[in-house]
Amino acid sequence: MEQRRFAGNSHWYHETQSSRTAQAAPLVPEAAEIEDRFLLGLAPLCQGELNAMLRQAQPALLASRDLYHLLFPAELTTSLTHTLSLYDRLSTALTVAQVTGIQRLCNHYAARLNPLSGPDSSRESNRRLTQITEYARQLASQPTLVDAAALHRLEECGLSAPDIVTFTQIIGFVSYQARVAAGLHALLALPVRWMPGVTIPPDAGPFTEAAAWRPLLAPVELRYATALQLEALTWCQSQSHLSESAWLLAHDASALNGWSRLLNALDATPEGVLAAAVTARINGSAACFARFEQIKLHAALRRGVDDALNIAEERDRAIIQVAAQLTRSPERFNAAHLQPLKATGMNVETLFNVFQHIAQASWQNRLMQSLGTVQEG
Repeated sequence: MEQRRFAGNSHWYHETQSSRTAQAAPLVPEAAEIEDRFLLGLAPLCQGELNAMLRQAQPALLASRDLYHLLFPAELTTSLTHTLSLYDRLSTALTVAQVTGIQRLCNHYAARLNPLSGPDSSRESNRRLTQITEYARQLASQPTLVDAAALHRLEECGLSAPDIVTFTQIIGFVSYQARVAAGLHALLALPVRWMPGVTIPPDAGPFTEAAAWRPLLAPVELRYATALQLEALTWCQSQSHLSESAWLLAHDASALNGWSRLLNALDATPEGVLAAAVTARINGSAACFARFEQIKLHAALRRGVDDALNIAEERDRAIIQVAAQLTRSPERFNAAHLQPLKATGMNVETLFNVFQHIAQASWQNRLMQSLGTVQEG
């Protein structure tokens, strides 16, 4: 089937996703030119204590902005081993933004995608675009369904190992960006969507003890590693979050370096750690969840979120509820969900730290679940 594009591509949905008209989803061209391409215009709306909160979070926010520009540069040259075009990257970002239902993200990525030429109309190009779109939508919405067969289909349509790593980083980044934006919207008491969200998938099933995580793609070999890859590995391999996956993620050394700097910039508060554990449990990331054995609710969370809620104290219960809502359905997250936490006396800096940990866990869960598998202990 030959690919078609409407004049100007002035809609949120490209042909592999929907036949919505331009009138149903109008383009917002100015969204492409916004200065802060991570928070997308939310920072100037923050006054008083919210502005102070953003200043405190600057190290992580700067790392996030740097990652945006690494993943979505103004221009991009492809090669035999790095075949993802800028169109591929932005159409993937738009797909993930649609899954999260955050209109601000949809506006931005649609506006950046709009002027770009899509792939040719060959059967191979259509199959490739369809495959990466379906994979992005599945990983963004329900990561437990992504398996080795899905990864193999990406390889069959021509994506190399570096392509797949970069592609997964893009899906993870926009999933992260969406949840930070949704949390900031809630603090500002602003709605985040004017479009229907996706159906909320069920939480992952019961966990077993995880013995080890192993990659599903061949990691970078030391003898073939470039200077940039070795530099990134030197910086990040000592971080516990990356000890297992670093050599695989080094296929995109720039993204790995940026990702590790972001992880290093986040303050590991008890509230944030609990929230990240809840996110890993909901998403079904056994490898990530195993890192939170030190938290007192770990055994209950392994059985399920409801089990943890039944025995948690007031503050922990409020954190679990916020983490569950923001993980499952960021487009429905609003100021009302923050009231139980505010009632416990939590300040906005700690609240935002909780959002950041939920968001980064949403990213890391998708990396670990899609690029590797866990052996049961």
